[in-house]
Amino acid sequence: MTLDNPTSRFLKLPDTSEREATDLFHREEVQLALRNRGMPLEIMRYPVTPTGMHYLVIHFDIPDIDIDQWKLQVGGLVSQPLSLSLDDIKKRPARTMAVTMECAGNGRALLNPRVFSQPWFNEGIGTAEWTGTPLKGILDEAGLTDGAVNIVFSGADQGIQGEVLQVYQRSLNIAESMREEMMLVYEMNGQPLQPQHGYPLRLLLPGWYGMASVKWLDKIEVVGDQFQGYQMAKSYRYTQDTEEPGEPVTLIRVRALMIPPGIPDTMTRVRWMTAGQQTLTGRAWAGRLGVSRVEVSVDDGSTWSVATLGEQVSTFAWREWSFDWNAVPGWHTLSVRATDTEENVQPIEQFWNAQGMGNNMAQRVRVLVE
Repeated sequence: MTLDNPTSRFLKLPDTSEREATDLFHREEVQLALRNRGMPLEIMRYPVTPTGMHYLVIHFDIPDIDIDQWKLQVGGLVSQPLSLSLDDIKKRPARTMAVTMECAGNGRALLNPRVFSQPWFNEGIGTAEWTGTPLKGILDEAGLTDGAVNIVFSGADQGIQGEVLQVYQRSLNIAESMREEMMLVYEMNGQPLQPQHGYPLRLLLPGWYGMASVKWLDKIEVVGDQFQGYQMAKSYRYTQDTEEPGEPVTLIRVRALMIPPGIPDTMTRVRWMTAGQQTLTGRAWAGRLGVSRVEVSVDDGSTWSVATLGEQVSTFAWREWSFDWNAVPGWHTLSVRATDTEENVQPIEQFWNAQGMGNNMAQRVRVLVE
C-alpha cells in the first residue's frame, strides 16, 4: 500500500532550532529510557503481556545473585526468624494470579513543564501471570510480636540516589502486608523470574504502583516504628515543590489506554486509517478498584460516547474495551478515559507534580483518515 505524497499529510518534525525546550530530552534521560523499556501499546491486544514486552524499571543495577548462597531472611520483631532458600519458599502454598502493574511515573514525559526523570509516555504498563506464595503465610509463620508497626522489604540492588548510598527498600503497615493478595513471587508467565524482573524472588503488591513490588528481595524485617527510608520519605511522593514532603504514592489510579489504530508514521507516530467502520479497542484498569465504564471521544474531548466493556481475567488485571467508530475523512484526535467503581474519572487536564507521579490524564491519539 502506498500513499500519494504521504509526507505532505503527516506532521513533520521541526528543526531543532524551532523546538521548545520542553520537547528536548537530556542525555541522562535517554540513557534511562534505554535501560528501562516500555510496552508497545499495540501489545495490549494480548490479555497477558509476553514477558519480553512487559514494562521494566531498574533503579540501580541488576544484582549478581548466586542462587546456591541466596536466602530470604525474615527477622526483626518476630518470634521465629526465618532463613529460606528458593526451594523452601516453593514448598509453601502457591497461587497464580494475573496482575496489571503500572509505573508510578507513567505519563511523565507528557507533563508541561516536563519533569526530569525516566521519560515515560504511556507505555509503562504490563499484565503478567505471577506465581508465588502469599506473604501473609510467611509472616504468620515467623510470628509478629508486640510492637510491630512496619514491615520493611529490602532488595539486593544498591546504588546512590539523592546523594544517599542505599539498597532499594520499601515498607508496608501490618494491615496492608496481611492482605490476601500480597505475594512473594518466583515465576512470571509460567517461567522463573528473569534477572531483570527480580530473580529469584520479588514482592508483588496487586493494586499498587510498581515501585512497591520490590525486586531481588532478600530481606524482610519487622520494625517498631514508621520506616523512613529514601524510597518512602523522599521518592514516590505527590508534591508541588521538591522541598515539601507531600503525600505518598500508593494505589494505581484509574486509566484507560487505546491500542493505536491504523498504521503509524515512523517518526511522529501519527496514525493513518481508511474511512469507514472501524473498531477502536484497548484496556482499562483501576488498581484495587473495578472499572465501571470507558468513554471514547473522536473530537478531542468535545463529546464522549460509552464503550463496550469486555471480560476481566482477574480482580487486579486490566479489562478490555471496544468502540465502533464510523471514521470520516480528515484529521481527528481520539481520546479515551475510564471511570472506576468509586466514580473517580480520568482527568482531561494533566495532574502536575514535582516528581511526575500518578499522571493518569486521558490519552490522546492523532489520526488522519483518508
